[in-house]
Amino acid sequence: MMTTLEQLNHCDASTFTTSLHGIYEHSPWIPERAALQRPFRNLTALKLALQKVVTEAGRAEQLGLIRAHPELAGKAAIAGELTAESTGEQARAGLNLCTPEEFATLHKLNADYNAKFGFPFILAVKGATGKGLTRQQIIATFTRRLRNQPEDELQEALRQIGRIAEMRLNDLLGHVPQLGATIMQWAEEIGAWSEDEGALTCTYMSDAHRRTAEQLAQWMREAGMHVHIDAVGNVVGRYLSADPQAKTLITGSHYDTVRNGGKYDGREGILLPIAIVKQLHERGETLPFHFEVIGFSEEEGVRFKSTFLGSNAVTGHFDMSLLELSDRDGISMREVITQAGHDVDAIPHIARDAADVLGYVEVHIEQGPVLLNRDLPVGIVTSIAGSSRYLLDLKGVASHAGTTPMNMRKDAAAAAAEIILYVEQRCAEDQHASLVGTVGQLQVSRGSTNVIPGNCQLSLDIRAARDDIRQAAVADVLQQIERICERRRVEYTLEETLSAPAAPCAPWLMQQLAAATERAGIPAFELASGAGHDAMAIARMTDVCMLFTRCGNGGISHNPLETMTADDAEVSAQILLDFLRSFKSKP
Repeated sequence: MMTTLEQLNHCDASTFTTSLHGIYEHSPWIPERAALQRPFRNLTALKLALQKVVTEAGRAEQLGLIRAHPELAGKAAIAGELTAESTGEQARAGLNLCTPEEFATLHKLNADYNAKFGFPFILAVKGATGKGLTRQQIIATFTRRLRNQPEDELQEALRQIGRIAEMRLNDLLGHVPQLGATIMQWAEEIGAWSEDEGALTCTYMSDAHRRTAEQLAQWMREAGMHVHIDAVGNVVGRYLSADPQAKTLITGSHYDTVRNGGKYDGREGILLPIAIVKQLHERGETLPFHFEVIGFSEEEGVRFKSTFLGSNAVTGHFDMSLLELSDRDGISMREVITQAGHDVDAIPHIARDAADVLGYVEVHIEQGPVLLNRDLPVGIVTSIAGSSRYLLDLKGVASHAGTTPMNMRKDAAAAAAEIILYVEQRCAEDQHASLVGTVGQLQVSRGSTNVIPGNCQLSLDIRAARDDIRQAAVADVLQQIERICERRRVEYTLEETLSAPAAPCAPWLMQQLAAATERAGIPAFELASGAGHDAMAIARMTDVCMLFTRCGNGGISHNPLETMTADDAEVSAQILLDFLRSFKSKP
């Protein structure tokens, strides 16, 4: 007989603890403490309460919990001494079918890991989708995490235990994250189409890009939307209201990728609302407004070094002179759009009438570790950081490394090093956590081991959720560059390549997202976005808001290791669905 949340909320504490005995390995103290927080609004609230007990436990208790877990394909597994839950999970991943070579590899990894960290390697072997990781994926993850620092790895082990507990709770209560599973499956399907073998690369108007657009259009049609692909390649699906005079609420994100990127950046924000609309359509449910899902064709700027092509067209800010830009093969943007069967002259007509738009909401993976470190599946974005970017060229004097005294040098690389350290210091000392500074490119031209660097180029990228904070940091950095170069007798030239203002999210939309988040049993945690999003471009036309979904693997993004879980995708989808059903227009 299936256990229900209602039973868990109303039984005595002892029965509650016994019912959850298999959720955390040999650790009844976790459900014992969580029982004091009943009743739980829903399954998500129960999961968060249990994980909070683990997070707030002492270090000795946390280590005891980790050490209560068996090694993967270890001695306990071979001897048949695992709990029923662990036995099933390891079998799901095929760890009971390891080849002798795989057993040997895992045995050495287990030994090396225990020697370094003092506890066993913990991995939710059912994976992000719940369908199970392959033995090769497990070994690759094991090898990668063996390079972590001890404190980071301890926290990752606790997060993996939380993921294991989440899936065990799903099984106990018969919960299937259907929307989340659909989103993950769709992401896998289009994630297999790439310009590069063995990596996900989908740049503007490539064959992979156009195939992805057609697939998105097909899923939109199957979900009950009116669909077209516009002149700039945006895939647009409209779920019509019963009221033909209704206004439109827009959602979406981009489907292009960086080179060797991840499966969820941008794409979650397209697939998730399609899955929601599909569910609404199957139930015969409409909304009091038209709901438009846009798969923006280009946000990353990889092929033509120009970002937000799709969303800028929607707001009426597409720069037609960009059509003459050429890619690295000398093919112009005009040519690739025309070859895809689109009419470039129709691009200006893509622009929406702002008076017809109610607002814009975008769901996106966080692309960072904040939610991960707080054990929260979602967060409410307060603002999308503005960005100032520069290219800096330093010119000193190239001279002999052995014969030029230290006090007579004009070392361009030494000046660059001092500038880099100042950028780090200035941005780290500010009280505003959203302020970040990065030197992502650094080159010593014609460098040699026995020559003092005479020329050096570097990039500067300074971002903050508030423009005044960013501009103050930029002013300080530019002033310091002048001082450093004057003191070191190095000349410099500075080129500003980007100045993008911050895009604050609209409080009235944030409040509605927060209310839906709290109804889902999750604290409405607010955070700024350090990365750029299509919402920045759309903010020129209408009020915007964003919902972030937790990103795994340390928060890494723009990388094949980028990941999220079906359960977190489900939670995000349910919050957006609640947001739509409860939506109130701007007062």
